[in-house]
Amino acid sequence: MRAPWLVVIDAQRIFADPASEWLAPRFPETVGPIRELVAEHGDRSVVTRWVPPVTKQGSWVPYFETFPFADEAPDHPLFDLVPEVAGLGVPHVVSAATFGKWGPGLAAVTGEHAHLVLAGVSTDCCVLSTALAAADAGCTVEVVAAACAGSSDEAHERALEAMKLYAPQVTVRD
Repeated sequence: MRAPWLVVIDAQRIFADPASEWLAPRFPETVGPIRELVAEHGDRSVVTRWVPPVTKQGSWVPYFETFPFADEAPDHPLFDLVPEVAGLGVPHVVSAATFGKWGPGLAAVTGEHAHLVLAGVSTDCCVLSTALAAADAGCTVEVVAAACAGSSDEAHERALEAMKLYAPQVTVRD
């Protein structure tokens, strides 16, 4: 079995800033576990960034009508990695205009049927979406609960419980 890849999902200012509508309140608590995971996985680490689609189509149109503050250019500072993660020297960065980060960009780094270890935010959106899409594509997925933060404690726990339903393709660990 090949060594796993760490995927740190969307450790960005838009989810860490207390003034953001998309704050994951326990985001600061994920930084220590993420640091440990990056040290453990080294060059087999990837960080992802959520960026808005340049052209809004389909369900993205009402989405950005609901959340106009997030309708900025992909290089806007809102979408920067937080300094605590940017400074870790993770060698791979994948940006995507989708909640789930599993797709051609991430697969090009990790390989198509990779063993992925997921951390990041938000557990109840981008982590969940990534885990399920990756499992559907044949990846083995581990979610490190202590390295994830949700939009609320309740949403975080619900998302973890939902992902546990996908065992053995998706497992949740502390």
